[in-house]
Amino acid sequence: MADSSLPAPRPSLWSRARKLDRVVLTILALLVAIALLDPAQFWPTVTFTAGALVNTAPFILFAILAVGYLKATGAETLIARSFEGRETQMIFMAAILGGLSPFCSCEIIPFIAALLAVGAPLSAVMALWLASPLMDPAMFAITAGTLGYEFALAKAVSAVSLGIAGGFVVKLFASGPVFADPLRAKPQISGCCSARKPFEGRPVWSFWTEEPRRTAFRDAVLENGAFLLKWLTVAYVIEALMLNYVPAEWIAQVLGGDGVVPILLGALVGAPAYLNGYAAVPLVDALLDQGMAQGAAMSFVIAGGVSCIPAAVAVWALVKPRVFAAYLGLGFTGAVLAGLGWAAIA
Repeated sequence: MADSSLPAPRPSLWSRARKLDRVVLTILALLVAIALLDPAQFWPTVTFTAGALVNTAPFILFAILAVGYLKATGAETLIARSFEGRETQMIFMAAILGGLSPFCSCEIIPFIAALLAVGAPLSAVMALWLASPLMDPAMFAITAGTLGYEFALAKAVSAVSLGIAGGFVVKLFASGPVFADPLRAKPQISGCCSARKPFEGRPVWSFWTEEPRRTAFRDAVLENGAFLLKWLTVAYVIEALMLNYVPAEWIAQVLGGDGVVPILLGALVGAPAYLNGYAAVPLVDALLDQGMAQGAAMSFVIAGGVSCIPAAVAVWALVKPRVFAAYLGLGFTGAVLAGLGWAAIA
């Protein structure tokens, strides 16, 4: 009997394109658009992007190795210790570890859900939530390499300070209508990134003695290396376009100068315009070259980090809208204060 089965149809070009990484597609689309609309600018854009990646390469390498080491050793488990002891101590420890941990905003969702479910105080959780998306070892290295160690250190201090301040605000108003009964009925704890379950128990600093930890190190290095490479590439392409096509006087008029207004505008623009904590660094560098005030740059990265989609989803998935609104309000206020502080000393 003859086989009457038909061969499986070949996937269409559109279906294959949809499986490609959206960031990679964005890079290709931008380069194709430049080649078609302004061919003379195509090669300068490519060389600018390649040169920027080469200059940033040592910081990228340090960042991915540091994150791989933290994940392989199981140092993530140290975060749990920030939720032990008195509530005031929890707030300080949660904010500090939030600014140092290698967790992405999505990886931290199940961890936060478990803490809230067992009764951890919302004040300490809020401190971790506010500080975590703003700084981590990889982001510090990338920021320092592009914007300078002073800016990176100031952002790290702002992240921890925002976490502490937000935690104490929640502690002060814990019995009020905003923060009472904060959890959703059915928290949505699915994440947007490939989260590996952290190692349990005490950290093993000599991780290379165990095969699972060596595998975790390799996977973390490869995953974070690809992540940083694609996001920084798209950011450097956009930076080249901004420097070439956006008049510097426009930026200087809107976000330049002294006073509170540029800082407020930086926070307002940063909230919706933020792509990603790493991609934002080259964009801020371009804006500074075009006249953006230092205080506005700081408020931009703080407000954008808190309100960017991964960080916002991590909060929205677990708590009720009123708590989410408080999270955004604390982030915006902290961004403005951080901008004012950096403007005073920069």
